[in-house]
Amino acid sequence: MAVTDFTNKGFEQPDPSPTRESARSVRDRLVPPMPGSVLWGWLGPALVAAFGAILRFVDLDRPKAVMFDETYYAKDGFALLNFGTEHTPLDNANALLIQGNTDIWQRCAADQLDKCASYVVHPPLGKWMIALGEQIFGMTPFGWRFAAALAGAVSILVLARVARRMTRSTLLGCLAGLLLAVDGLHFVLSRTALLDIFLMFWVLAGFACLVTDRDRARARLAAWYETSPLDEHGPWLGWRPWRIAAGICLGAACAVKWSGIFFLIAFAVMSLVWDAGARKAVGLRRPYGGAASKDLPTALTAMALAPAVAYIASWSGWFATAGGWGRNWERATSHGPAYFVFDSVRSWLAYHFQVLGFHNGLTTPHNYQSEPWSWPLLLRPVAFFYESPKTGCGVQNCSQAVLGVGTPIIWYGGLAALVAMFTWYVSTRDWRAGAVLLAYLAGWLPWFYWAIADNRTMFLFYTAPMVPFMILALTLAAGLVLGRADAPPRRRMVGGVVVGAFTLLALLNFWWLYPVLTAEIIPYTDWSARMLFKKGWI
Repeated sequence: MAVTDFTNKGFEQPDPSPTRESARSVRDRLVPPMPGSVLWGWLGPALVAAFGAILRFVDLDRPKAVMFDETYYAKDGFALLNFGTEHTPLDNANALLIQGNTDIWQRCAADQLDKCASYVVHPPLGKWMIALGEQIFGMTPFGWRFAAALAGAVSILVLARVARRMTRSTLLGCLAGLLLAVDGLHFVLSRTALLDIFLMFWVLAGFACLVTDRDRARARLAAWYETSPLDEHGPWLGWRPWRIAAGICLGAACAVKWSGIFFLIAFAVMSLVWDAGARKAVGLRRPYGGAASKDLPTALTAMALAPAVAYIASWSGWFATAGGWGRNWERATSHGPAYFVFDSVRSWLAYHFQVLGFHNGLTTPHNYQSEPWSWPLLLRPVAFFYESPKTGCGVQNCSQAVLGVGTPIIWYGGLAALVAMFTWYVSTRDWRAGAVLLAYLAGWLPWFYWAIADNRTMFLFYTAPMVPFMILALTLAAGLVLGRADAPPRRRMVGGVVVGAFTLLALLNFWWLYPVLTAEIIPYTDWSARMLFKKGWI
């Protein structure tokens, strides 16, 4: 579990001498070896993910209520199972569901299904994922939250593995997974049938695939260096299946929420910069020309075509059925197959422009809305659920709440770690710091445009896809604090105490907040004591 050498730079300079550098030196520089046991490389992250899964699945059906925007997405997922596309529910559908009655749909004649179509403003994939749990466990709180809990637990494993790959340390990989497991916002979204946990999952999965692709591409480049004569541009590195997988994952992110497009663009550019940096590192005279001629064509397949296919495939239910909003099925089928395809695409695009107009004009005030600048400070979380039960806490005034908020120790520590990543990147150009900063900013900066230009209604939980990268920043900072594996024992001991103390504080902070993250019935005074900022958290 040795910690990687954090003095390595991310964009290595080519050897200026005319002699060829030793092949082993190039390979070690391009793809540093992974120390430690392969078994523990999987078992450690798996144990951390299992811990996170237990936290998420225990009492997953509490509260037995339709929380916040579950009123949309739980029913949309159920509609996809029943109709292939979203369908308008009855006005009292929430009450019927809590009573165990799943007959919640408005009725329309077979030739008038479009009148029961539900106008929705997000693509279908996240709702299809929610539908998976409903199909297996029924239309119950556990059923509609199951997929979110599963995505949250698996994302812990993914983050632990990608952190291990980036740091070459199983210990730091497990630390990253543990911090994500006890982050309050990730935890709450993993127990709620909203879309943001699925957006986070696919963005993180896409990033993990690209980090793996980076290692695999560099290994191929090192093999070429060892066996082939040098030229100006270097070799073609193949179709890069991990980059194609990344494109599919990022297309899936867009198929959950359109904000996934910002990560797709940022990561596509990042991957090409990595390619050019690798070619430069082996001493090629025209690394950027090589990246443009050898890597760009396959990158377009992976990061443009593959995401488009994944996104369109998520709409298969809308294309295949007559009851979707704006589907115009009768018109499309009345003039033959060619016109059916043409009119279906035209209706689909028209629907997208309609949704774009909705998002650009979303300015309705909300009690829990917040501005992007305030998100890292946790100034205005979202109360997903709150009731005042008459009994259950041993005193007269009780509270039962689900507060969508991050663990403050992690978030404030993460803010400091992001500043450290900026300093580290400016001073060393380390690729890890640059990747973390780019991913975090890709999830954050676009919202400032809508805040300024449209005064759009926004919420803290929009930060969900940023959270894993904040955790990665903390993990990289922990690696710097711990120091190199060959550092003096006293230096390592002090670093271990600092990192251990921070981790313990994060666990205690999560434990303190746990009752107001999971709808435990507690005295009102205990609930109030957990509200860090009385003005913003209540």
